[in-house]
Amino acid sequence: MSSEEGAARAGPDRPLPEDYVAQRIKLEREARGWSTVTLSERMAEAGHPVNQAAIWRIESGKPRRRVNLDEAIGFCKVFDLDMDELTSPPGQIANAHVRKLIAEYVGHYKQHLAARKEMRRIQGQLQEYTDANPNQEDLVKGFLAHELAVASNGEFHRHFPPSKLISYLGEHVKDITPKD
Repeated sequence: MSSEEGAARAGPDRPLPEDYVAQRIKLEREARGWSTVTLSERMAEAGHPVNQAAIWRIESGKPRRRVNLDEAIGFCKVFDLDMDELTSPPGQIANAHVRKLIAEYVGHYKQHLAARKEMRRIQGQLQEYTDANPNQEDLVKGFLAHELAVASNGEFHRHFPPSKLISYLGEHVKDITPKD
């Protein structure tokens, strides 16, 4: 490589993925609310030390400082990214990040649906019990209302309780409502 080619690669004509790396580092750092000093400390803890001034030059320098392979591996560790994510356009990766968050959300939603189904099953069994033992109905519903109040820390009604549960509890639902 001639010195002219080396100068061009270090300046504005360098490969696009190098710009993506710099943009991604800044995006990830800012998304976490970290200063360049904090990122420098995290990199050192990960075994890939880079000083704060170097991080600033990578993100904002004119021309930007290049990232060597050891540093790139460190940024991947610190930000929990793979190399493809670090070197891809930040907009695409942000979408991947959003997709990951959405997948997590949908996973929790599915768990929520499964839990509601299980709660309906148990509620049906409680109903069968109280139908067979009407003298225990107030005790069972009162106990359930008390436990829900404790579990929800007094915020039961803020969590959109199922209408069938409200109907089942009847007058005992007032026992879940926080007292002023």
